[in-house]
Amino acid sequence: MLDQINEVFFEEARELLESLEGHLLSLEENPDNKEIISAVFRIMHTIKGSSGMFGFVSISKFTHEVENTFDAVRNGAAQVTPDLIRLTLRSRDHILDMLDGSDTEETKAESEAIISELKKILSPEKEPQENIGVVIPQKKEEVSEESSKKEEVSKTWRISFTPSVSILCNGTRPSLMIKELTEFGTATVIMFSKNIPPLSQIEPTSCYLSWDIILTTTHSKEELLDVFIFLDETSIVKIEEINIDEAYNHKIGEILLNRKSLTPEALEDILDEQKPIGQMLVEKNIISSENLQSALAEQNHIKKVAKAKSSDSPSNNANHSSSIRVTSEKLDLLINLVGEMVTFNARLDQISKKLNNPALITLSEQSERYILSLRDTAMDMRMLPIGTTFTRFRRLVHDLAADLHKNIELVTEGAETEIDKTVIEKLNDPLIHMIRNSVDHGIESPEERVAKGKSPQGTIKLTARHAGAFVLIIISDDGAGLNKEKIYAKALEKGLVPPGTNPSDSEIYDMIFLPGFSTADTVSSVSGRGVGMDVVKKDIAALSGSVSIESRPGNGTDFILKIPLTLAIIEGMMVQIGSGMYIIPLANIVECIEFSPENEDDEDRVCSHINARGEFLPYINLRKWFEIDEPQSGPQQVVIVNDQDSKVGLVVDKVIGNHQTVIKPLGDLYRSIEGLSGATILGDSSVALILDVFKLSNVIRKTQVM
Repeated sequence: MLDQINEVFFEEARELLESLEGHLLSLEENPDNKEIISAVFRIMHTIKGSSGMFGFVSISKFTHEVENTFDAVRNGAAQVTPDLIRLTLRSRDHILDMLDGSDTEETKAESEAIISELKKILSPEKEPQENIGVVIPQKKEEVSEESSKKEEVSKTWRISFTPSVSILCNGTRPSLMIKELTEFGTATVIMFSKNIPPLSQIEPTSCYLSWDIILTTTHSKEELLDVFIFLDETSIVKIEEINIDEAYNHKIGEILLNRKSLTPEALEDILDEQKPIGQMLVEKNIISSENLQSALAEQNHIKKVAKAKSSDSPSNNANHSSSIRVTSEKLDLLINLVGEMVTFNARLDQISKKLNNPALITLSEQSERYILSLRDTAMDMRMLPIGTTFTRFRRLVHDLAADLHKNIELVTEGAETEIDKTVIEKLNDPLIHMIRNSVDHGIESPEERVAKGKSPQGTIKLTARHAGAFVLIIISDDGAGLNKEKIYAKALEKGLVPPGTNPSDSEIYDMIFLPGFSTADTVSSVSGRGVGMDVVKKDIAALSGSVSIESRPGNGTDFILKIPLTLAIIEGMMVQIGSGMYIIPLANIVECIEFSPENEDDEDRVCSHINARGEFLPYINLRKWFEIDEPQSGPQQVVIVNDQDSKVGLVVDKVIGNHQTVIKPLGDLYRSIEGLSGATILGDSSVALILDVFKLSNVIRKTQVM
């Protein structure tokens, strides 16, 4: 149980640290943004509190020092500088190392080194000043304005905390939460013990207590709620703001009314008597003595705070959405089960039609609707915006540019584009290699850029957009572009291509994906070893995707990745070629028409052109491409599909209809066949191959008919 609790903490902490990195990089660009500064402070405060609650004392103490630094920044006592951003990023990486269990002497030394530098930021050494005896007076308006900026507005909150009976079994310690709240400001704590059962019925692992905390603090409601971030769902926390001016003259009856512990009718009856109201309420069993003590404590707290200082501001209401955390393994299992149900329903549909049983056909259709709804829900759960991956690369570009003494900006577009989480996970390494390549080889040094009439700051742009059943991810830069002559010469030098060949531009660009290829003259920590880009090619191919290159000499390079939306289930159109069944992704299909070749000899050609409703389109005859010798029965049909911004035709024998396609990987026997991306199991247990539209369109390009 303790391991599971710790794992929840680790996962939450890593998510907070990932968002912290993005906030820090944004803060570097906008050092005066108060909202980002507050967000960084809240993250450090949350990690400090939760790590202390779970017993990770070293993390809590270290994070406390970073929190103090940003508290000073919040209050205007320190400034956001490049050194502070660098040091906080270093602190973020150090906390990650500590979360991974690193508790060596080196780790402790790193903690002390970072804390020492943080303290220097808070207390910098004062430089000798000239004309010490000269004092420049400030205007009263300037003094009051500066003091008002430093003065923080305090609020008084009523916090009702009722933990679940089983909270101790989860490893959560309510006393530590209350202690942390009392450190926020002036606090009055009232404990309720009325739910404690007789001694014979007490369970040692159960919690029977609850608390009211009256707290006056400068912290926001959101920061108070952060204290309870790891609380279980059955525990109850209510936080209400108390207006000091209105509550100062409140009597006990008014406070009890505000707390909804007393009805107006009961209050009127009591006021007719002469005894103290609190005493009469208890005597008549209208309220408990604990409720009275809590209300009295609140009244005393309000008076004490109001006499010392009273300052009000509009309350900030935090919006919270209900969510639940599910492991990726469970989601993968759910998708696999949905895939099996899709295959099962295809079998059921085939049997019902074969038996021609109306009742069975109705059940099959109803089952299909339910499974489609379940499939869509399960797929939506796995779809994530690709921006979750894009944000990680800001730090990568930031650090690489600093190491290479370059000025580079990373721009993202289409971060909201959704893609299967499994695909996103497998995209991380290829994108890292390509971005490193753009930073090192693509973008020139500031001096070279200025000499060419460019801005000293280079730009790398990450773009994502949907294209049918695929997502296009484009990594572009405004650097020098690819040097064709140098690439070809290096390939000849390393013996990667035979001499005497005359490759096209695209074939030369593709040489950078060859194993062992590199144009770097020297090996550095970033590049030069000839590994990386060949890994990109293999990883993208493993995702049933493709990568192509477009280069503009002197103006930059574009790497275009075509990645399937999902590796699990897609909508497809089943077609027949010979006796075999094939699946075309439905999202790529434009229309289906009869095949009418322009010339008689076109029927024997693999690729040619067709007139499709007045549009001259290239096509590939799949019967000829796959070398199917079975006799043809009836006229053929052409399925017009989208290939990015163009259209191509796929000639098939027969269009069968829509099909729910559960994607299965191809075996080694079919892996090298160009034009296939996977397979699926049909209702009769036979196998249908899934066509890769983009790879088939590349076949047409190679024949130069497009």
